[in-house]
Amino acid sequence: MTPFKHHRDLLLTGQWFSQLPASLQDDLLAMAQLRRLEPGQRLFRRGDPPCGLYAVLDGAIRVGSISESGKEALLVLVEPPHWFGEISLFDGQPRTHDAFAEGPVTLFSLPQAPLLALLQQRPEHWRDFALLMSQKLRLAFIALEEMSLLPAPQRLARRLLMIAEGYGAGTSQRRVIHLAQEQLAMMLAISRQTTNQILKELEAQGALRLNYGEIEILDPERLRHAAQKS
Repeated sequence: MTPFKHHRDLLLTGQWFSQLPASLQDDLLAMAQLRRLEPGQRLFRRGDPPCGLYAVLDGAIRVGSISESGKEALLVLVEPPHWFGEISLFDGQPRTHDAFAEGPVTLFSLPQAPLLALLQQRPEHWRDFALLMSQKLRLAFIALEEMSLLPAPQRLARRLLMIAEGYGAGTSQRRVIHLAQEQLAMMLAISRQTTNQILKELEAQGALRLNYGEIEILDPERLRHAAQKS
């Protein structure tokens, strides 16, 4: 069996990796190092030097930042089969955010030096990595716009749909989102009380069901309607 065959199958369920040339897929898997993190273990911290590209195979990576006062801003939970860490690949600058394991995590690590060597030999593949970064940039612009223009209920409904759809990078829609209300509140920069109130209203409408540490989407169309209300 080809090394990492089952991991490759998982990565192929993601839009970015599945659209890479087969030769580049092979090259990335050839340099990949399997890494496991314990719950809460740090992968990298803001200001750390570039350390390459990562793909989550199991579990989730918490990406955000913590202020001097201890307040946390949670940007995203990176789940399988998503890739992250590409910004420092392009500019060679320190990491922009903190990344910690949310529970036990298994991931692929592609070190910076071999990646840059590959791209020096085959510069045509820079565009493939640029597409990975542009996906994130597009989502960031959407989030900024929603933060400025939309009320909290619409923002919350849209974020749940976005997560369920794999931030536009997956091939199928999830029905169960493993996300605590506190984490969702931090993503949206609203209070946990407001988050709970909105979720309870959506539950009463039959759009979703709240379970411990997870949100089950029962009716995606109802949730889309809530996301579109003016």
